[in-house]
Amino acid sequence: MDKDDSARLSRVRVLVIGSGGREHALCRSLSLDPKVTDLHCAPGNAGIAEVAALHTVTPTDPGAVVGLARRVEADLVVIGPEAPLVAGVADAVREAGIPCFGPSAQPAMIEGSKAFAKEIMVAAGVPTADARTCTTSEEAAAALDEFGAPYVVKDDGLAAGKGVVVTSDRDEALRHAAACERVVVEEFLDGPEVSLFALCDGTTAVPLQPAQDFKRAQDGDAGPNTGGMGAYTPLPWAPADLTEQVMREVVLPTINELARRGTPYTGVLYAGLALTSKGPKVIEFNARFGDPETQVVLDRLATPLGGLLHACATGALSGHGPLTYREGAAVTVVLAAENYPGTPAKGDVIEGLSEEVPGAYVLHAGTTLDDQGNVISAGGRVLNAVGTGPDVATARRTAYALLDKIRMRGSHHRTDIAASV
Repeated sequence: MDKDDSARLSRVRVLVIGSGGREHALCRSLSLDPKVTDLHCAPGNAGIAEVAALHTVTPTDPGAVVGLARRVEADLVVIGPEAPLVAGVADAVREAGIPCFGPSAQPAMIEGSKAFAKEIMVAAGVPTADARTCTTSEEAAAALDEFGAPYVVKDDGLAAGKGVVVTSDRDEALRHAAACERVVVEEFLDGPEVSLFALCDGTTAVPLQPAQDFKRAQDGDAGPNTGGMGAYTPLPWAPADLTEQVMREVVLPTINELARRGTPYTGVLYAGLALTSKGPKVIEFNARFGDPETQVVLDRLATPLGGLLHACATGALSGHGPLTYREGAAVTVVLAAENYPGTPAKGDVIEGLSEEVPGAYVLHAGTTLDDQGNVISAGGRVLNAVGTGPDVATARRTAYALLDKIRMRGSHHRTDIAASV
């Protein structure tokens, strides 16, 4: 690294693309990095506005994002959601000569297409569920009968974390398949689920601390799938060598296969895993940070985030140095709008946001401001209450203590996040 590079890294201007709880967690962590001197987000939300300058942009418009990055003189663009990645926004940003954290469109198809992800995993020898890709009702029915219940049916395209149906009702599984243009039907994987993020620069990969999230809408893992209703880290019950095993058997073979195809992976590779009786197996890959796991993982990460993401974006991860973490645990609980995960109610005033609980804070997800300056709901998952403490049980109590002070008409949340840890 020459003197110009060193000087540039001492002052990093960052533009984050996105508007959810994940992006608020990213912006919060970036705002705490002393090297990040200017922080921008587009389009952002009411909470992000407290730590970053907000801009209007269509996140999936490559030209618009590049134009904004140039206007704010960004040294780094961080793309939060999956849709801009699949739309090629990262490609356009890199072509403009601006470092970008987030994979290009082709490797991002590891999330954009469940069938492509299966193809990569088979080629790389990654342990995963046996599966069939189906384009007709007859093919789907045959695959359901082949694997048996519980039935797992996945929309092949992007579905914001809600395109998966896991059910023992064959008719429900068939209805979901019929509603999708193409689906992947696969065998059910037993065992607890774990999320592991790996930061990648095309050749090198570094793991973050594992987390566990809760996908079902209701207590006891009942109700429909959602984008995630809560999460926690660390996982005191997980095998001590879990991260090392997943990196060896899942992450490195995957990024090596993508590089072999001429599509190196730069960004975060999210591995959703089932810890089966035969070892960890991949349920799904995502091409971005998971939400709400990011909220707890970044809370525990002590390594400054700006320099870390910049190293990924510039192929310098191998020289970055080891990551460090804060002691203790973090738990987040999602406050959702009425009718979520269906069509959520919007425009409800949120009260109690000024209340404080030691060791806890709120991250905004689907929020905006009304004409009177009130924070109102603007999405399905509205807020994240994040609690911290010396252990998961304490962090959980702290998160719920903060959530109890927040009021919003029609809101709902799970009461059992991390309860069994």
